[in-house]
Amino acid sequence: MLVQPSDRLITIIGGSGFLGRHIVRALARRGYRIRVACRRPDLAGHLQPLGNTGQIMMVQANVRYPASLAAACEGAYAVINLTGVLYSAGAQSFDAVHAFGAEASAKAAKAARARVFIQMSAIGADENSTAQYARSKAEGERRARAAFPGAIVLRPSIVFGPEDSFFNRFAGLARIAPFLPLIGGGETKFQPVFVGDIAEAVAKLVDEGESTGKTYELGGPEVLTFKQLMQFTLDTIGRKRLLVPLPWGLAKLQAGILGLLPKPMLTLDQVELLRSDNVVSETARRDGLSLEGLGIAPQGIEGIVPGYLYRYRAAGQFTPPKGIPE
Repeated sequence: MLVQPSDRLITIIGGSGFLGRHIVRALARRGYRIRVACRRPDLAGHLQPLGNTGQIMMVQANVRYPASLAAACEGAYAVINLTGVLYSAGAQSFDAVHAFGAEASAKAAKAARARVFIQMSAIGADENSTAQYARSKAEGERRARAAFPGAIVLRPSIVFGPEDSFFNRFAGLARIAPFLPLIGGGETKFQPVFVGDIAEAVAKLVDEGESTGKTYELGGPEVLTFKQLMQFTLDTIGRKRLLVPLPWGLAKLQAGILGLLPKPMLTLDQVELLRSDNVVSETARRDGLSLEGLGIAPQGIEGIVPGYLYRYRAAGQFTPPKGIPE
């Protein structure tokens, strides 16, 4: 179907990453003009083939520098802030990116007279959380709404897709490690959501063109424990590994060591996050503030994850479905 080009400009702050590329694709298919604001536009060339010639452009911007955001948002019909970090590192701290960055992005959108502002947050955002990540996300939501009344907040559960940092990380670990750790026993619940479904939700909200001030919680069709997700990963890549429960105290000790690495695999803050379930609330489901409420049927992990984890099998794509002896 031929999509009629639109003269509406959408600015996506932090749009060059995993989630951003899928949102860019979804909006490009609808004909919107897209401006991707990121710290390194020279490394974002992979986005241009997602649209027609001249439809997608990259500009340099940093949420820690409001003037750069003001330039990036000029003339925008909608502004989407996707910036986030999994751990604090130098200037890219939780407070700088999640709190100050959200506020600066919302202020830039307001100054540009954008009609829609969408703030990407996370399930579990809570100003009273023991995890700094969750507290900073909640603070970002509060500041964004103060700066842009009617700001829409999206809170996804753990996100999966070809470039994800969850299934890919643990599948890669299973190639070299004799076991996978189950932090806290592996009983924490998740509701994995497909990145393409999140992108469709963002596109629908942009299409509606209303700053409703609503908070949506986005999750997939299944609620699974961390242990079940690890077993699914092993079954998918055809490898047998021990699943070893790791008590909270030992997990914190390990995180204290791993957190010293330049790119830590586990931090103390992440251990704290795992103490709480990461699922769509009954309130959000009841009030239609979910993917289903937006008319989107969420896709599960079984039909998508095997399509990109095959490379972690013993013989890659040539491994039989049930795996081969190792």
